[in-house]
Amino acid sequence: MTAPTLGVAEQYCTFWVDDLYFGVAVAEVQEVLRHQPMTPVPRANEAVRGLINLRGQIVTAVDLRVRLGLPPRPEGALPMNVIVRSRGEVVSLLVDDIGDVIDPRDQGSLELEPAPSNMPADVQDVVLGVRPLPDAILLVLDADRAVDVSAVPDTSGGNP
Repeated sequence: MTAPTLGVAEQYCTFWVDDLYFGVAVAEVQEVLRHQPMTPVPRANEAVRGLINLRGQIVTAVDLRVRLGLPPRPEGALPMNVIVRSRGEVVSLLVDDIGDVIDPRDQGSLELEPAPSNMPADVQDVVLGVRPLPDAILLVLDADRAVDVSAVPDTSGGNP
């Protein structure tokens, strides 16, 4: 059996951000958590919502809604945390809701396809490709690019 190539993971941890259905390779996911209290980071990029204390480990929380240029989360809706390993660090991706762990091959999706050209540029920037499923399109997230907030214009002037 050969090892899967980049972006052709066998299983994905799935989640929603706005109405977009994402998956990140299970091998890149450390854990999934409910909303956690955050400590704001003064002058940080707007996409960095704060720091989470994860059993003594300090983890940066990146809001995917901000990172992808999507509208703010509805008032009172608390984000969930998908804790991923990226470039030797542990980072929390703040998402709207958590899905299941899926194997797209079990659902007839055999290959990763390129992201459609009409997809917003902010989303294309963080997606390795798409996996068509019987009832949805899975956007396969590149965790390394998703946590890179240097490409996100900061319109807030930095968090207070």
